[in-house]
Amino acid sequence: MTDAAPTPPGSPDPSPGWEALDDMTTTAPPVPPTPGSDLSDTIGLAAYCRNASKIYGQGDTEVRALDDVTVGFETGRFTSIMGPSGSGKSTLMQCMAGLDTFTLGQTYVGSIELSSLKDKELTLLRRSKIGFVFQAFNLIPTMSAEENITLPLDLAGATADKQWMDQVVATVGLADRLHHRPNELSGGQQQRVAVARALASRPDIIFGDEPTGNVDSKAGTEILQFMRRAVDEFHQTIVMVTHDPVSASYSDRVLFLADGRIVDEIRNPTEDGVFDKMRHLGD
Repeated sequence: MTDAAPTPPGSPDPSPGWEALDDMTTTAPPVPPTPGSDLSDTIGLAAYCRNASKIYGQGDTEVRALDDVTVGFETGRFTSIMGPSGSGKSTLMQCMAGLDTFTLGQTYVGSIELSSLKDKELTLLRRSKIGFVFQAFNLIPTMSAEENITLPLDLAGATADKQWMDQVVATVGLADRLHHRPNELSGGQQQRVAVARALASRPDIIFGDEPTGNVDSKAGTEILQFMRRAVDEFHQTIVMVTHDPVSASYSDRVLFLADGRIVDEIRNPTEDGVFDKMRHLGD
């Protein structure tokens, strides 16, 4: 996705900056209390979708990766999304994060409806309000760890909050590795850089797609512990796709998908509880 061409001198800028983006709010219609939704007025929602479907093909070849999903993600909470292969969990996360679009339905980050945004506006939204952590570290090999962490802010022309950055770097244990390039870091350290990068702009919500899937178990535990701390101490909102009951047990809530629909959920999950629920999803 590319930004629009620069506006000629003297012409009005049709695309809003960060300040204008904050004003681009629409009144969110009430979401019906369908399974998977949580619309607590006291906690609020960092993001939600309503009657959302993702459809590929037409007629006899039609495939519904997501089928009429309504779900909200609570502010300041850690939510995991689980389900068998092909259940739609990664598709749901990508559409909620503005990396893909639903075929039908509405998607909100805060009070901003994503389908109402032009490409440049969506890019601004992702830079300012959404953080990403993926299984692949997606670090720039020629940049230091510190430069990779601040990259989203640099792209947006924003200045990092030094106190916040120091806190994030200290928490992920990277203070002595900031000037190292990715090839000088272990896999676990590279993923900690990626997590710190997602937190750098203090986004409204962070989406993680199998963030521990490419590191060993020790590094994975460290990353999950930090993500848990980010929610408990920094009041971040995290939504993570995972296949692992141990990883899911770090979250406050686990949503279970099957055949493109949310079929169940657990609050305050345990490893055994998640494993048992996954075993019986097909029942």
